[in-house]
Amino acid sequence: MPGAVVHDQHGEPLRLSELWAEGPALLVLVPAAFSTHCTAELGALAYDVDAFDEAGVQLAALSCDPVPALRAWGDDRRYPFPLLSDFWPHGAVSRALGAFDESTGRSERLSLLVAGGKVLWSLRSPADAARSLAAHQGALEALGAAR
Repeated sequence: MPGAVVHDQHGEPLRLSELWAEGPALLVLVPAAFSTHCTAELGALAYDVDAFDEAGVQLAALSCDPVPALRAWGDDRRYPFPLLSDFWPHGAVSRALGAFDESTGRSERLSLLVAGGKVLWSLRSPADAARSLAAHQGALEALGAAR
């Protein structure tokens, strides 16, 4: 999975391992662009992006939406982190992470804090339940404990 290549909302390719090449990264998988819970989750992370920046944590969101949908969502919401498309091969990264819903063709709600290629912290939620900012801040606590 680290060698997997996805495209950001601008269509630029990104090898996932590049996210954590220079430090820890929080990869937040979301089911669908523009959906209520996903927008709330990413909005909360954008609101608190300074805390993640100060901890040296790169934020990124990933969904199975195509690049144009992610670009529209990013432009609309002005998220200060990349939105990554797992559209093609459809859901390959989500599947590799054990977070692909075969019945809907979407990513499940999974957040992973990765540092040095190792998962230090994870959070999984049901599709109909948004992860809170406080829950995501647990990644910063885990990172502090790991250092």
